[in-house]
Amino acid sequence: MSGTVSSPVYELRDNWGRVARDLRVSLTDRCNLRCSYCMPPEGLDWLPTEETLTTEEVQRLLAIAVNMLGIEKIRFTGGEPLLRKSLQEIVAFAHSLRTSVGTSPNLALTTNALGLDKQAQKLAEAGLNRVNISLDSIQPKTYAHISHRDRLKDVFQGIDAAQKAGLTPIKINAVALRGANENGLNALLRFSLQRGLQLRIIEQMPLGPRETWSRSNMVPEQEILEIFSEQFTLTTASYDPHSPARLWNVAEGEDHPAGQVGIIASVTRPFCTTCDRTRLTADGQMRTCLFGNAETDLRSLLRSGASDEEIARVWQEGMALKKPGHGIDDPSFVQPERYMSEIGG
Repeated sequence: MSGTVSSPVYELRDNWGRVARDLRVSLTDRCNLRCSYCMPPEGLDWLPTEETLTTEEVQRLLAIAVNMLGIEKIRFTGGEPLLRKSLQEIVAFAHSLRTSVGTSPNLALTTNALGLDKQAQKLAEAGLNRVNISLDSIQPKTYAHISHRDRLKDVFQGIDAAQKAGLTPIKINAVALRGANENGLNALLRFSLQRGLQLRIIEQMPLGPRETWSRSNMVPEQEILEIFSEQFTLTTASYDPHSPARLWNVAEGEDHPAGQVGIIASVTRPFCTTCDRTRLTADGQMRTCLFGNAETDLRSLLRSGASDEEIARVWQEGMALKKPGHGIDDPSFVQPERYMSEIGG
């Protein structure tokens, strides 16, 4: 099945005309950080092993997604995906798949980079194309305050290893947190430009502990741009309409080369109308939206003897029900029951 080239049988088209081509796969809910916007400092009750998809089950769903549902891009997430012991095996299998145009799917990884220095080269050899690395500050105290772990040096080592392995372009994901790291965003951008990395600032989303998020206390896109404009010259850049990030060109300065910076303004400038994503949680639930609560149980189908065709059809039917938007501005919006680490970024 892994090398088959065929036209999609069940297109993941929702009732609003959007077609999902991008699959986000959470390989574990476990994480070795405790970032304040993601989970409580004491951590969470991790999924029991028997509830997590096996390597074979993950591979089967990947094959169905690419061979039958038209998926062209796959991003592996967590929790922290580097904690999945079979990560390299899963990446290699995904690389062996063929999309409808005969190419391997584009494979990416979102990681906190702890331990990436030991895995980057092997992941590249397995077929991984690039990585996004979570880094909210380059100041050790601020990083430790947000992540509840003193591991900044490990992140820097992971970045070095990813660059050496050719897992580029490397994107740095930073969540803007009022009172925590907004004063260090310019330093983070300068660091990224000097290292040839693309920084992407993310508006804080309602996906962590409920008491940690409020729209009034969020750092919105406009304020982020004002912060950058104090030290950098920005001009708008073209960007992929399916990408969550809006890009700006950064002019060369005395202490940095030219480059780009992106802002993911999921709250103040939703990109729902062009969203082309479908998601799998580590326990085999298909989700149509990061902010929703509706899930389609594919794990039970896998374990009850359902055929690939049956699984693909149920997946398609679930995606058809995707809502037109995440509804954060709606008074009836209810924060997802699962935390970010349980959903997958």
